[in-house]
Amino acid sequence: MRGRIIVGLDPGSVIIGFGIIQEGETGSAIKLIEHGVFQLKKYKEHMLRMRHIYLYMTELFQKHVPDEVAIESIFYGTNVQSMLKLGRAQGVAIAAALACEIPVTEYAPRKVKQAVTGNGNASKEQVAAMVGHLLNIPTPSTFLDASDALAIALCHSQQRLSVTAKIKSWSQFVAAHPNCKRSSC
Repeated sequence: MRGRIIVGLDPGSVIIGFGIIQEGETGSAIKLIEHGVFQLKKYKEHMLRMRHIYLYMTELFQKHVPDEVAIESIFYGTNVQSMLKLGRAQGVAIAAALACEIPVTEYAPRKVKQAVTGNGNASKEQVAAMVGHLLNIPTPSTFLDASDALAIALCHSQQRLSVTAKIKSWSQFVAAHPNCKRSSC
């Protein structure tokens, strides 16, 4: 039996970073499966880019058959047009995952940085260095979007495993919360 496969996505309307990891069966060892970027510069029209995001994502999901997708949420910026384009790209990637019946979880950039580096204000280079260290791979000097995507996948794995480790069964939950009444929980 294989461990869970998680796809991390760093959405963009020109470059989309992706990172795919596999948790060990017990969730302890994490293995890098693949990472990279989808370049969309060659498609001049924005809607054509959205089409190709959908096609790239569905192909990626069909190839790796992930158990879950983790995606970075949109940060707040001052350029409304850029934010709108970024939101569309994120939405298309989410729609592709949902069409493949893969659950999607969204993480704020600050939460991802905090989970991977311990510093919510870490730079992209610091995130890349820590991802390289955690996965025992060379720190990429280009395509920081791919290392960001791996960081998102690692953050999701960490969050998922911390919840799973705390409560393994309903009976364990009840035992840990004896004063909890059904109507108040």
